[in-house]
Amino acid sequence: MIKYILRRILMMIPVMLGVMLIVFTMMYITPGDPAEIILGDAATPETVAELRDEMGLDDPYIVRFVRFILDLLRGDLGTCYATRQPVFDRLVQTFPNTIKLAALAVVVSTTLGLTMGIISAAKQYSIFDNVAMALAMVGNAMPNFWQGLLLMLVFSLWLGWLPASGFSSFKHMILPAITMGTSSAAVIARMTRSSMLEVIRADYISTARAKGQIEFRVILRHALKNALIPVVTIIGIQFGRQLGGAVLTESIFAVPGVGKMLVDAIKARNYPVVQGGVLMIALSLSIVNLLVDILYAYIDPRIKSQYK
Repeated sequence: MIKYILRRILMMIPVMLGVMLIVFTMMYITPGDPAEIILGDAATPETVAELRDEMGLDDPYIVRFVRFILDLLRGDLGTCYATRQPVFDRLVQTFPNTIKLAALAVVVSTTLGLTMGIISAAKQYSIFDNVAMALAMVGNAMPNFWQGLLLMLVFSLWLGWLPASGFSSFKHMILPAITMGTSSAAVIARMTRSSMLEVIRADYISTARAKGQIEFRVILRHALKNALIPVVTIIGIQFGRQLGGAVLTESIFAVPGVGKMLVDAIKARNYPVVQGGVLMIALSLSIVNLLVDILYAYIDPRIKSQYK
């Protein structure tokens, strides 16, 4: 098991290098001059040229990329062009908010998705099954930004129950978490239903029922446990999606997280902030995938035996 974990950690290195190369290249070819944006329209060409030289923007592509990698190996993600603050410090301030929002969204999506999927599989072709799967299709097709604006309109503007922006209390987290969690809940519900239907038809489920066990115990202890492998995979993927997909949601609800920071940095051509933020999200997604793979071993003993 330890060898497997170490091998997966080593495999993360080329993934991170690929992410850095792609993001650095995209920011390099993106039109716009950060020096002009920082100094404003009133700046003279000489002042802009001096700032570009100070920031190293006139260096060739290879020189800038190698310098970025070397700084990264020393633990330096760069300096924010606008505030002159280290990018790492900005990530420390904003990333916990993104983690909180993504974690709460996963709780919402997992609770709704598992509940709808299990009941739909246990009562296949019932009214609940048809309604739940219809809602799942709508939730999967609904764009997050449109749903967020709709929830803001209803619960903040019309009813006045929840705040429309900010992130200072639990009430501020409810609408963003629901916005991010419902679309993931639709995917989890459909996967849970499909996986449960395959397991429910197995012979050992019929044997458990023949022994006189109650249906609730048969579904949760026997069927659900053996149907969890694909469901856990989807939950892990959705959590990674929440981290990256928080860009729109955080911008709509003015959540001071990595997503909103990235949007503001892209507008200002703030290259170090964009590179550091994307790198942090990619690293988090890789760690989540590793944890999901490790969790497999505790769900299914047959997988754990392969690691020995």
